[in-house]
Order: sequence, then C-alpha cells, then structure tokens
Amino acid sequence: MYEDLGFEKLLDADGFFARLLGRSPSGDEAELLYRPDLPVVLLTGGPGMGKGWLLRAVHDRFARQVPVIRLDCASPVYADRAGAEPGARSAMTEALVEAALLLHTWRGTGGGFTFPRFFAGLAVIATGVAGGTGEAIRTEVERYEELLRQPRLRRLGARDFWRGALLGAARRMLEVLAGQALGPLGGAAVTALVDALFEHLTPRAEAELTRIYGEYPGAADQSRHGLIRLADDFRAGGERRQDAERFLFRALREDLEAAYGGVGGWLGRIGRPGLLLDHAEEPLGERLLRAVLTDRRAGQRDRVVIVGTARRADGGAFLHGGLSPREVAAFRPVDGVPDTWSRREDPEGDQGPLSAGVLILRMPFLTGDKLQKATERIQVGAEREGGAHRRRITAAVAQLSGGRPHTVIRLAIAAADHPMETDANDRAILDAKLHHPDGAPERPVTDILLQELILDQLPVRLPADHHDQWLDLLTHLSVAHDQECADVLLRHHQVGRVHRLTAHEVAEQLKDTGWPSCERHFIGDFGLRQLLVHRLYGLEDDGAAWYADHHLLRDHYAVSEPGGGVFHSVTTHRMNHHLVSGGIDDVVRHLAATLPGRPRQWCEELLEIAQAPYPGGPDERRKRAKGLVTVDGPPLRRNVDQLLHAVWMCEERTRQTGGEMAGTLKQLLTDLSNKDFDGAGELGPTATQWSQLAANEQPLLRCDCTDQLGRGR
Repeated sequence: MYEDLGFEKLLDADGFFARLLGRSPSGDEAELLYRPDLPVVLLTGGPGMGKGWLLRAVHDRFARQVPVIRLDCASPVYADRAGAEPGARSAMTEALVEAALLLHTWRGTGGGFTFPRFFAGLAVIATGVAGGTGEAIRTEVERYEELLRQPRLRRLGARDFWRGALLGAARRMLEVLAGQALGPLGGAAVTALVDALFEHLTPRAEAELTRIYGEYPGAADQSRHGLIRLADDFRAGGERRQDAERFLFRALREDLEAAYGGVGGWLGRIGRPGLLLDHAEEPLGERLLRAVLTDRRAGQRDRVVIVGTARRADGGAFLHGGLSPREVAAFRPVDGVPDTWSRREDPEGDQGPLSAGVLILRMPFLTGDKLQKATERIQVGAEREGGAHRRRITAAVAQLSGGRPHTVIRLAIAAADHPMETDANDRAILDAKLHHPDGAPERPVTDILLQELILDQLPVRLPADHHDQWLDLLTHLSVAHDQECADVLLRHHQVGRVHRLTAHEVAEQLKDTGWPSCERHFIGDFGLRQLLVHRLYGLEDDGAAWYADHHLLRDHYAVSEPGGGVFHSVTTHRMNHHLVSGGIDDVVRHLAATLPGRPRQWCEELLEIAQAPYPGGPDERRKRAKGLVTVDGPPLRRNVDQLLHAVWMCEERTRQTGGEMAGTLKQLLTDLSNKDFDGAGELGPTATQWSQLAANEQPLLRCDCTDQLGRGR
C-alpha cells in the first residue's frame, strides 16, 4: 500500500540505503557513504508515518544481497525468554543472541558468521543461572554453542585461527562443569569456566580475547579479569548489568568486523552488515542504541549499519543527555542522498550528548500529487458516483489525514464506497466501515485508526495504571486549547483516581509519542483531533459527552479570572465553547453587541470564537451562511449570524470552502462595512483579505495545525 507514498527514491539502486549498505537490491556494488565513522540512522515520525513499513522494505529489498537483519524491540519474546533465567539472561542478551543466530545462518555472498568473541561473554554470564549448579550452567552454555560452528558456504579467511579452537575450549568447559559437584557454585564457576576456556585456545585466539576483554572496565588489560568482572556486573543488575550488556553488543560487532578483515573478508564479502531496530523508542531499543552510540563516541569504529525508528522528531530525549536538544543532522527523502556526514564536535568530548553520532531521516507527510495519487488509486470505485464525489472524497481524506500516510490509506479504503451527503461534514467519512487486516469483522474506520494510532502505540513511559484511560482522556482533551483548559477537563475526568495525570504530563507523553504540538490546540495534530472529537460526540447518545465537556469549560471561563489563555480574552474563550454546545444564538447576540466601534479587534475575536469543531449531525452552516435559514432579529444580527457561520466553515477545515464561500464572505463583510455604526468602513480591507484566503482554501487564522495541513496538500 505504501508504494505510491514517496519512499522509492530511498530504496533505489543508487538511493540512500543502497549506498549505506554498499550494495543495490539487484546485487551490484554501490559507492559507500560515511566511512570510517558511521552514524546511527534514525527514521523519525509519529504513529502512522511509515517508519515500520520503510524498515521492513529495507530488509526485504536488501537482505538477500547483504547480511541485514531486523529486530522488533517492542516484541515481548525477548523478555519472555529472559524470564526463564533472569540471572543469566536479559531482554537485551536475548535480542543479541537472536541477531547472531540470524547472521550465522545467512546464505549470501561470503556465507554466515561465527561469534567467538560474543560467545565468550555469553558463556561467563551463564554462571548466573538459577541454583548455579554445574549441570544448569552447562545447559545454559550449550544454548550458545551453535554460534561457534562454522556455517556452510563460509569462506576461509581472517578468522581461521578460531577454527575448532573455541569449540574445543567450549567442550572442555562443559566437561569441567559436568565434573563439578551439584550445588551452588557461585564465583568458582566463573573462574573454572575461564580457566577451561583459555586452556585450549591458540595463542592468536587468546591474544584476540585479551584485546577485547582486557578493555573491559577494571580489567587492566587482563582478559581473564575482564570476563570475570563482566559476569559479576551482569549478576549485580542495574547500571552494572547495562555496562555488561553494552560490552556484549560490542563483542558481537567486533565479530562482524573481523569477518570483513584480511584477504578472505576483502575478497569474499561485499558491502556492510545491517541491524534494523523497529520500535527502537522502546526500552530495549534505547539500550541497544545507547550502547553503540556510547562506544562510537569513545572512538570505537565498526562497519555495522544501525538503522532504528524513533517517534520524536529529535530522536528521543536520551540522545541529548538531559540538556536542551541540540541540532541533529537530518534530512528528508526529497533532499536526496546526504553525501556528507561528520560527527558533531562537542566541547564535552566523550561526555557530550549521544546525538552527535546520529543522522535523522524525517518521515514525510504526503503532499500534493502523492496524496491525490494514493487516494484516487485506492478509491477508483467512487468514479461510479461521478467525478464530483471522487474529488470530494479526495479532499476529505487530505484534510482528515493531515497527510499522515497510514491514515491516508485507511481513510481512502474506507471512503471508497461511502456516500457523502450534500450537507455532510467531511467527518462523515469517519463512520465508513472497514475490514481490519487481521480478518476481524468490519468496524468504523475511526475505531480502527484509534486502535492503531493510539492503543497500539501507547507512550513508552506512560505509567501502567493510566493505560486503561489513555484513549478516553485524549478523547475529552480533544476540545481543549491550552494547558489550563486541559487541566480543567483532566481534574473532572480523573475524579476518584489516586494517581492523576496533569496537562503538562499528558503533553510530554504526546511529545514522546511523536505527536506534534500546536499553540492553539492541546491535541496538536489536526487529523488525530478530528478522530477524537468524532469519537467524543459518539460516546453517549445525542452527543451528551460532547456537550458536557464544552459546558464544563464554558462555565469555567464564565467565572475565571481575566485572561483567556491563547484567546484574546476569557469572554472570547467562553464563547468558543458556548458556540459548539448549543449557544449559537447567544454568541450571535454577543458579537452583534460588541462590533460597533471596534471592528479590528472584533474580527480577531470572531476568528478565535469560530475556530472550533462542528458537532455531529447534519452540517447546516452553508445554508445559514447563505441566508437560507430563517433567523429572527434586526438586520445587523442576521448579518452577523451569516458571517459567523461562513467564518466557522472556513476555520474548522472539515468542509471545502473555495470560490463559493469566498464570495459569501466578501459580500457579508461588504454589507457590514456599509452599515451605520462606528468603524464600519474598516471592514472593507478584511473582506478582500478573507475572501482571497478562502478562495485558496487557506485558513483565516493560522496555527501549527493549519501549517501541517499545508504540508499535507
């Protein structure tokens, strides 16, 4: 489904990933980027931006030509495996073992890989098995023995001095363990294992292990000490265990690097090996990224291509060391291949932020013809309804998706056979039914999108006792503007809970999940907000939950201190919520009464009041804007009523306005400018400005949400 969405340039024979891995999808050699210091590449973007699809596409295109493997850092399988022996395994070691086994069985040019350096570290941490008996340790060590066997198709080369040596040493280790008396072995098992290991190593193999494990913190260039300390640190847990895990990852990369060394590696292997980390914002992914970035910051160099996904635009808070995010090298697919990259020089040196070693690839929102092409290809069946219907669906998908690729696809499929009534709001397509890919019965596309974008991608650091209410809280917060507004709703909807979230905490969780912010809307992503307000209206019969939330905010700002947050005044803020909760006539009377003598300020307030979601049900704003609905009152009030509904349509952004509404706006403002009240003539320039914006489908009051929609077109 993503083929038309603009990522092909990244995957071409001369594209970014071919040059990063050194080989094209067809097997031709490609000119390598960035050597000898490789950046960690992060694909960044919030839910539904196509990060996971692109990572899978890289694997599918290149894995037969270069040894590229993919790990899902959100998978529970690694923690589950580690749970069987928590003293000898962790989620990270299990992920590394899986990576090594996949690389061991690779069948491309040069054959699979062996992992003697990595095995040595795994063997010593195996002494932490439950009970610590010789038989239990032996069973644990045997799990890793496959990593030492010479894979089929492997060429002779630089690692020949390992051939049989470490496998023989491993078997000697197992014999030693089998000879131990049953009962806890403690630290004696580590010493026995290490002695058995070095007893059968060739001098070159022993020197290589000394080079690696002699650099372990506190080893003082003694490999035996290094291995023993690694085992101790792993058993200790906490930060000490993290140090051990990081070193094991380094040992694995050293094994891969050695496979490319010497004459055999130079002749037999092409390109670079790759490790693709999906959902790398999860704790496991963060630990893997932190490990390799820390090593490379300290000067360690290897040719392993690390590509991960991250939701936050800056790659993640951990990259910046608790400091304000610094500029990180970044590009978008339309920028082509960034030929140059160099590590940012930080004055802190090896204590500087990890972000200096990162290159960010920002996943793009769909724009213009790509969005139209993707939508129309999916909903070709709508042609039988006529070209006008097709164009309306295309425009609705563009607005409601905000250009987010996954949302574009889901909405376009659901809307293909969905009839749009003449007076329907674009949000009507959110009721369209869609068969979920997992084969479940069809459901409204809103429910499927909220499941995929919210429930399936909860914030990584959201406390577990808030998981059950996260979607409901966001649903209610869809009508909030700023943090004060949001806190009013949160206090009301968390009554009775011991632990409550504040608006600041929710905003941070949304930021960590990759959702954009907006200075005028608490839920800063336009498309997500439309899904949530649509759900809010349908939570209870006749929109009761919708009206209750708006009434709560209306009443709060009726008694609030002066100051309306992001609004010009507290009265304007109150009128915004009153407008969409049954108070249209009151708002019209207020606007008519406050217009004379202050037209410029009045226009600003009108835009703020009208920047609001329209309730569910038939959308009568067009008829009311054109005077087709009977409204009582003097001429000024009737004119203001029409203008309010015309501006509301242009501001809410879920109905096409275009030339018709532009003409209506100009006529209504011109009529007002000719009336007999103080300052009326000042409305003439506004009539010209607003009509021009409406004619080009531009917002009358800009904010970050509308800028996002501009990118979506």
